[in-house]
Amino acid sequence: MSLFFDLKGIHFGYPGRPEVLHGIDLTLAPGERLCLTGFNGAGKSTLLHIMVGLLKPSAGEVIAFGTPRRTEADFREVRCRAGLVFQDPDDQLFCPTVAEDVAFGPLNLGKSRDEAAAIVDRVLERLRLSAFRNRITHKLSGGEKRLVTLAAVLAMEPDVLLLDEPTNALDEDTTERLVEILCSLPQAMVIVSHDPHFRKQVVTRSVRLEHGLLVAPGGGPEHECCRAVAQ
Repeated sequence: MSLFFDLKGIHFGYPGRPEVLHGIDLTLAPGERLCLTGFNGAGKSTLLHIMVGLLKPSAGEVIAFGTPRRTEADFREVRCRAGLVFQDPDDQLFCPTVAEDVAFGPLNLGKSRDEAAAIVDRVLERLRLSAFRNRITHKLSGGEKRLVTLAAVLAMEPDVLLLDEPTNALDEDTTERLVEILCSLPQAMVIVSHDPHFRKQVVTRSVRLEHGLLVAPGGGPEHECCRAVAQ
């Protein structure tokens, strides 16, 4: 089976600070929902940003969709095929209305306005957000914004979702709704989450980032939930 991502020996440190990643090896196969856990500051978000080229490792190799990626030009395709949902939705939503935010990606990919509008309708309906279509984005609650950021990424029809603390600011009902949505999607995922209940319902494999290296919790996968979807 070909891999969506194959990270080899990734090292990274922020200027003037100790290295946070000390040689990370990570793979993501089609259908996997991989959870990345670890203490705050362990480098989880950093690793997601490296995967899509927002940060450049000091050493190691990022192979994405079968091709080594080294330059900004290399990562443009990666960012079309791997959608990153940021930890803070305010870092991602910048258009006046929900529909405009969701349409932004498809329009940037060259879709016509009619095609983008059809994608917006389809994605919002799938996420049961159709009533939000003309809402003012900055007036949404934190949980509502988080669902809209997911809609905006899904509108680009990526092969991979990279989700950074997706349950932040969500109440229990909305979290369960997000679980239902994620388990229904075909995309492979890397999910950063501190929420053990959410992880147990969604992911197929877990790794923990400790002292700049990845380890498997308990020596193996965290659980088997949603395994059939991943096969």
